[in-house]
Amino acid sequence: MSDVPELTDLMQANREFLEPWEPVRPPEYFTEPAVRAVTAGLVDARNAGLTMPFVIDDDGSIAGRTTLNNIVRGPFQSASIGYWVDGARGGRGIASEACRLIVEYAFGEFGLHRVEAGTLVDNLRSQKVLANNGFEQFGMAPRYLQIAGQWQDHLLFQRINQSY
Repeated sequence: MSDVPELTDLMQANREFLEPWEPVRPPEYFTEPAVRAVTAGLVDARNAGLTMPFVIDDDGSIAGRTTLNNIVRGPFQSASIGYWVDGARGGRGIASEACRLIVEYAFGEFGLHRVEAGTLVDNLRSQKVLANNGFEQFGMAPRYLQIAGQWQDHLLFQRINQSY
């Protein structure tokens, strides 16, 4: 929760940059009270074992956020990963390193068998992040998510924990 003010500033600075890659967000989504509420919800979901949210640190400042979402235990032992990085810091490997660390955590300490991700078909930068981290494409989901106000196709990727 102590990261909320800095995270709010970063989200405000990246609002336009993230627009093509995210659902349509109302203006109040980018205010500190809304970021505090979303963050509190993520903390509650973490405490329930449903998600694991992280901020991405770049030399002591927040560069973005990454989350293991939709954690399913039992025979599935799977989660999906989401991430975003400050547009001004793109191309420096920050997203790839954050992805590497969260997958390492998911497979190690958290004990998952599988991590999946979906990207817009034309999100080549995100696909490169996943490829750099050993994810393989396993499908395409037509009209999968409503992004930027449109139902859009997504490529689906996964990485399997080879320890199992």
